[in-house]
Amino acid sequence: MNQKYLTKSRFKQALECPNKLYFTSKKEYVNQTLEDSFLMALAQGGFQVEALARLHYPYGCFVDTEHFEYNKAKNITRDQLQKNSVSIYEAAMEYDGLFIRTDILSKNANRVKLIEVKAKSFDPSDEYLFLGKRGGIKSGWKPYLFDLAFQKYVAQKAYPEFTFEAHLLMADKTKEAMVRGLNQMFRVPKDGNPRTEVVPNITSLDDIGGSVLSEVNVDDLINDIIANKHPYFDNLTFEESIRLFNNAYQNDGYLNWPTQFGSCKHCEFKATEAQEKSGLKSGFKYCFEKQHQWQPLDFKKPNAFEIWNFRGKNLVEENRLLMEELVEEDINIKPAAGRLSASERQWIQVEKARENDGTIYVLTEELQQEIEGWKFPLHFIDFETSTVALPFTKGRSPYEQVAFQFSHHQLNEDGSITHKSEYINNTPGEFPNFEFARELKKALSKDNGTIFRFAAHENTIVNAIISQLKDSSEPDTKELIEFLKSISTATKDNVDQWDGERTMVDLNKVVKDYYYNPLTKGSNSIKAILTAILNTSNFLQEKYSQAIGDISLGSSNFELDHIWLTKTSEKVINPYEMLPPLFEGWSTNELDNTLSELEGIADGGAALTAYAKLQYVDMEPNEREEITHALLKYCELDTLAMVMVYEHFKYDLIN
Repeated sequence: MNQKYLTKSRFKQALECPNKLYFTSKKEYVNQTLEDSFLMALAQGGFQVEALARLHYPYGCFVDTEHFEYNKAKNITRDQLQKNSVSIYEAAMEYDGLFIRTDILSKNANRVKLIEVKAKSFDPSDEYLFLGKRGGIKSGWKPYLFDLAFQKYVAQKAYPEFTFEAHLLMADKTKEAMVRGLNQMFRVPKDGNPRTEVVPNITSLDDIGGSVLSEVNVDDLINDIIANKHPYFDNLTFEESIRLFNNAYQNDGYLNWPTQFGSCKHCEFKATEAQEKSGLKSGFKYCFEKQHQWQPLDFKKPNAFEIWNFRGKNLVEENRLLMEELVEEDINIKPAAGRLSASERQWIQVEKARENDGTIYVLTEELQQEIEGWKFPLHFIDFETSTVALPFTKGRSPYEQVAFQFSHHQLNEDGSITHKSEYINNTPGEFPNFEFARELKKALSKDNGTIFRFAAHENTIVNAIISQLKDSSEPDTKELIEFLKSISTATKDNVDQWDGERTMVDLNKVVKDYYYNPLTKGSNSIKAILTAILNTSNFLQEKYSQAIGDISLGSSNFELDHIWLTKTSEKVINPYEMLPPLFEGWSTNELDNTLSELEGIADGGAALTAYAKLQYVDMEPNEREEITHALLKYCELDTLAMVMVYEHFKYDLIN
């Protein structure tokens, strides 16, 4: 029987919630995020960062073993550590049931550098990079630093004859790529495993004029964590946490750790109804049955985890998590003039869920007044973008915004709709932003009609491109900046402030300010809104249950016989589920939902992951075209969904 080990990933999981140790590795319990680390690394170029990091310590030994070959990996590592000087990639060490695999070990005599590679950016001049002004570890860094502390603890226990020193190796915001196409110098073979088969097209850092990664010595901070100067749990020391977790995992014990609102809300051990019917179990249900005495019917009732943007009192401690148990004081309602405040929306959601009221709530007069200020023709735009650790072109820094696609629908005063224009760049290694801006200018400069975006993203991207243009030598820089400023508003952190005369209207804000549909269950994503309005609107159901050719709906990527609204058992199928998959094994909707829970990735995760695949994976031209065409369909639906939101407002609510 294989030895059970508390690995660093399980330790990190236990820090989020110690109860997770009971569910992890049990096949009968659903784990919705088993693929998250892979998807995140692909989306942000993490595999390429690891390959570049190894060039900082070249000619190292890669401990290439299967994940369950613990003894083999430990033995290879032990043999390598007998050398006076050596670098090891994926070194494996174990102590008393604790097991780690490190990104890079660099040994010189008895001193060993323990180097954790992260596809995360930092500014070395930030004096409060890891610790806040009050001396506590910043929440965003806490998981990484405790992960590294666990590695050092195990390494030092396993090899007490050596002195280990902890380092982070990350993307440095102050550095620039010295060559064009840096991100293309680390390719993944077709059907290859990005974890182990990234192929560098260079042999040393000299080939690229230096790295955009920098190493940070965090040993003092790691030592402080191990010495419990920065406890994760107030009632446990660092070493006590390890012993508790290890004992529970080895003995298959459920720790019955008190449930917490944040960790429970995003628990990965929640099973869907379909998964439960197939025989899989829910860890979330296990906890709530034990700790809150929830019965099967309670899990079907609306609960506080569904409340949009809820940051109120600790309802978990009070064991009042069902919406039927909530009172107005739990929300602390603060009204806003002329619109719905966040707290008012929350209470409306609670009341409607509690009373099983599926009717829409709308501030009709205020919404009508808003709409009357819009000017035809109406333009609806959506951007698909990416930020990657390794820059595309010379002179660019890590994690600069890359705008690779947009879609643009136009709605005319007579009600006619056309998919007016679109842009996509699928060429590996090209920096598309300036051509993107030119195409956007061409699309939107023909009239003075109102332009719509959905959420803040598009405005942020326009600001980023303006900044990039200022540092460029493009011949039309002045004209492009003038246009981009005319359709945007300066972000708060921008020294140069402006508010364009034609600045984009945020349709997401319009929804939040005047409208609530109970079918969204509090979500304000375009996908949730679209599904809700298609299930609600008689106008949309009548119109979009017809082929697009029969309703004169122009399309760039769909055949004239395509029908957007399809029902099964009186419920409308989410149109995003009908799109071709952007990533093997995942529907577009599944991929977006999974990635939206990850740090740094919001709505649109499916598109940026597909774009990352176009950038890094060697593939045949027909496969590249297939992904490209799927991306075009995906983005076209995003802007058509915005059109449908407008039509729902116009023809269902205010006419």
